[in-house]
Amino acid sequence: MISSQILQSTIDGINSIAGVNLAVYDGEGVKLATSNKNFGDKELIAVKEFIESTADSRLVQGTYFNKIYDEGQLEYVLIASGQDETTEVLGKMAAFQLEKLLVAYKERFDRDNFIKNLLLDNLLLIDIFNRSKKLHIEVGAKRCVFIIEINDGKKGNEVDSVRTLFSERTTDFVTAVDEKNVIYVRQTEPTDTSEDMNKIAVHISDALSASRGTRVRVSYGTIVNELKEVSRSYKEAKAALDVGEIFFEEKDVVGYSSLGIGRLIYQLPIPLCKMFIKEIFRGKSPDDFDEETVLTINKFFENSLNVSETSRQLYIHRNTLVYRLDKLEKSTGLDIRVFEDAITLKIALMVVKYMKHMETIDY
Repeated sequence: MISSQILQSTIDGINSIAGVNLAVYDGEGVKLATSNKNFGDKELIAVKEFIESTADSRLVQGTYFNKIYDEGQLEYVLIASGQDETTEVLGKMAAFQLEKLLVAYKERFDRDNFIKNLLLDNLLLIDIFNRSKKLHIEVGAKRCVFIIEINDGKKGNEVDSVRTLFSERTTDFVTAVDEKNVIYVRQTEPTDTSEDMNKIAVHISDALSASRGTRVRVSYGTIVNELKEVSRSYKEAKAALDVGEIFFEEKDVVGYSSLGIGRLIYQLPIPLCKMFIKEIFRGKSPDDFDEETVLTINKFFENSLNVSETSRQLYIHRNTLVYRLDKLEKSTGLDIRVFEDAITLKIALMVVKYMKHMETIDY
C-alpha cells in the first residue's frame, strides 16, 4: 500500500495543476487523503455503495468514482469532482497515476524483500536467478555491501537518509535487516578496488555525520562477482563492524580486508582465550598494569619498537624507557624489544580486549 504521505502529495499536485477536487479511500471506505479538508465526507455513503457494487467506475452528478485494484483485490477508491465535463477525464488520469504508484511501490517492496533474503542467505540458488530476472536485477554485476551504524536516537528515517545520498543510482539497494543498522548494496564498476570502496564509506560517514549531528560508523565487505555472493560481502561487512568496535574503536570506517589479525582473534573461542592469557601473564591480568606501563607499551608499538623515537615522544630519557621495559620483562617474562615477544604481547592485549567485549554483549 502507498503511504498516506505520498497519496496526499499526489492528489495535492493533481489538484494544483488541474483544479479538480480529489479524495482517496481504502477498500473499506475509510478516507485516506483529500485535496480539500471538507471534500469527501458527504460522499462517504455513495463511496460505500460504490464499493459494494460491481461497477469499476461511474459518473454521478459531476462526481467521478473509480476503483483501483492490486492483483484483483480492491485497494483504493478515488473520487473526483469538478466544474465541467473534464471531471471524468481528470479522474481517470488521477486513477491511472495511483495505479502506477501502486505498481512502483509494490515492485520496490518486492525488491527490498528479495535483497533482505539475499543478504541473510535465505534463498536457494534457483530462487535467486528466477526472482532477480523477474525484478530486473542484473545477476552478473559486481557488488559490495556497506553497513551503516547510526546512533542518534532518530528512529524511522535512517534508511531514507542513506537512500538520499545515492538517489541517482538505480542499480543500488538500501535496506535494513534489523533495528540497528542500514545496509547499502552498491553495484560496482569492473575497475573498482578496495580503495574506491573505502572512499565511498568515508563519504557516507562524513555526509551522514554532518547531516545528523552524530558519529556514524561504516563498514564494508569485499567486492563480489555475482549476485549470489552478496550474502558473503554482507557477512564480511558485519564482521568488520564488530571487529572494528573492539580493536579500532577510534575509526569511523573499517573494511574487512584491513582487519588484520583482529579478524582471527574474533573467531577464537573464549575458553581458549582464557587459557592463552593465563599462560602469557602467569595468572596475572593486563588490568594490573599501571597507567605509565600501558602508555609505554602503546607508544612503543606505535613507533615500531624504536626505543629512541618512543623516548622522544614520551619526553623521557632513553635510559628511563629501558628501565620501564626491563620492569615489564620481569613482570611478564616478555622483552618487547624482541620482535617475537612484542608480537606475543600485542596479540595477548588484543585477546584481552576481545574477551572484555564479549562479556558486555547482551545475548
